[in-house]
Amino acid sequence: MSVLVVVEHDRGALAPASLEALTAARSLGGEVHALTLGAAADASAAVLAAHGAAVVHQVHHDLLADYGPEAWGESVAQAVRALQPDAVVACGTDRGNEVLAQAAARLDLPFVANCTEIGAGDTWTITRVRWGGSLLEQCTLTAATKLVTVAHHSVEASESPTAGAVQPLAVDLDPSLARTVVCERVERAAGVTLGTAPLVVGGGRGVGSAEAFAPLEELATELGGVVGCSRAVTNNGWRNHTDQVGQTGTRIAPDLYIACGISGAIQHWVGAMASKKILAINTDREANMVTKADYAVIGDLHKVVPAITAEIRRRRGG
Repeated sequence: MSVLVVVEHDRGALAPASLEALTAARSLGGEVHALTLGAAADASAAVLAAHGAAVVHQVHHDLLADYGPEAWGESVAQAVRALQPDAVVACGTDRGNEVLAQAAARLDLPFVANCTEIGAGDTWTITRVRWGGSLLEQCTLTAATKLVTVAHHSVEASESPTAGAVQPLAVDLDPSLARTVVCERVERAAGVTLGTAPLVVGGGRGVGSAEAFAPLEELATELGGVVGCSRAVTNNGWRNHTDQVGQTGTRIAPDLYIACGISGAIQHWVGAMASKKILAINTDREANMVTKADYAVIGDLHKVVPAITAEIRRRRGG
């Protein structure tokens, strides 16, 4: 069996999620190939080989200078026709799901998104995340070429070095595919991002105001992390949407998530559930986030958070 992994990148910056997809693809058995779209991604070949890509197929085209779902989807479709893999895998990020949905429509093939477990065979038995993470569905997939994405953070990326031979792959893209393409970006402040931070301090409706996030910022700074928030906070205009953790925000996987004044609605839990450890600070001991957390402090976050920061500074002699 051969498995083709669609590599996600942003102007050449490799998405860590792609390494999760390669790791998951190796577990299916057979030879794993990688597909990079755009010349900017060529430099990632060595990293992809280190994570199990026996062959890296590189597609170059003027329409692939930046991300465009139609151009990427058509490129994947043409690669499938040319290479005839048994399966195509990507990571279940927004971009990964969008590209494989485009490819599936163009190839007239079924597509299963956000898989957590895959039993490979003539017919695949799959467990996948549905309804924003509120349930797991078991399904089967039968197709000449099976298209799936792996739920983000459901697999921990690991290395398995191979030769990583590089092969160019030509595609023919119609200029009309450029009608949807990234044309502008708003950059967050430099440094650790919400999606990659090892520690996140999250605030919910219980924080009370935009100004009241200052103690959470102090705690995150002391611990080398970043501040996130719930949807209620962005709805109130207290924080930018780029800080939102959840189904319609960023999915995080820090070593520790400190959830302050967050009830833990399912939409937020979907974005936070991959955290390795969760500490909830809340006055409601029955809140969903408290019951799901590894640790909990039942108390007023406006007193607890400054106390934690003060104790950290005391122990550091600051």
